[in-house]
Amino acid sequence: MKFKRFVKKNKFFCLFALLAFLILLAAVFAPVITGGADPAASVLKDALQAPNARHIFGTDKLGRDIFTRVIYGARTSLTAAFSVVILIFVLGTVLGVLAGYFGGWIDTVIMRVADMMVSFPGMVFAMAIAGILGASIRNAVIAVALVSWTKYARLARSLVLKIRNRDYVAAAVVTGSKTLYILMKYMVPNVIPTLVITAATDIGGMMLELAGLSFLGFGAKAPNPEWGLMLNEGRPFIQSAPWMMICPGAAIFIVVVVFNLLGDALRDVLDVRDE
Repeated sequence: MKFKRFVKKNKFFCLFALLAFLILLAAVFAPVITGGADPAASVLKDALQAPNARHIFGTDKLGRDIFTRVIYGARTSLTAAFSVVILIFVLGTVLGVLAGYFGGWIDTVIMRVADMMVSFPGMVFAMAIAGILGASIRNAVIAVALVSWTKYARLARSLVLKIRNRDYVAAAVVTGSKTLYILMKYMVPNVIPTLVITAATDIGGMMLELAGLSFLGFGAKAPNPEWGLMLNEGRPFIQSAPWMMICPGAAIFIVVVVFNLLGDALRDVLDVRDE
């Protein structure tokens, strides 16, 4: 009964959570969905075939099945996007809570570093970092994480500043509670709901940034099936074989929209409001 009431009250959240779950299932069970096909297997005689009964999304310039590569690409793109979100969530939360609670030189150092990071255009800075580290999906994740944690740090700091001087926090200090206990008992629980919502809505954005880096040659490298890289590979054939760009582009669009709407619906479920 409780589940039915929850579904009835949060229809949109349940819908987009189901869609996100189906996307994750498709990534996990890619070998089952594709019948065990190898996404890197090329058959040159089948190159640049339009969508047909055998290849429902067509083939690329090397005769690789685009449907297989799109499904396997979900693994790469989703894993990279979740990795970035987890990294910036943890790093930003820790630094923001420390800056907000302790203040002083700790706050100054962390916030000045954050100011320095946001003073550069994010994508350009990420390209520079990825270029220095070398083109790979792992280095692209590191690059995007290094330029994206500042939002979480600033948000966590502002939330901590709201409650740092509350009576119950002062009472905990007076009664001799340890700093770690105060942080974990009062500070972190107050910032987590808002940051979780931010993280949910950032999944799509992080996926777009990673796809952009791969498209520009700073992310995944061939023959790795990754949606941004697939867009780059299809760019020279946009007129003769548009399906090479349409299919991975549609996959990016669908996944980004689903996770963005899931984040918006999650905000309504958690009902986070400023006090």
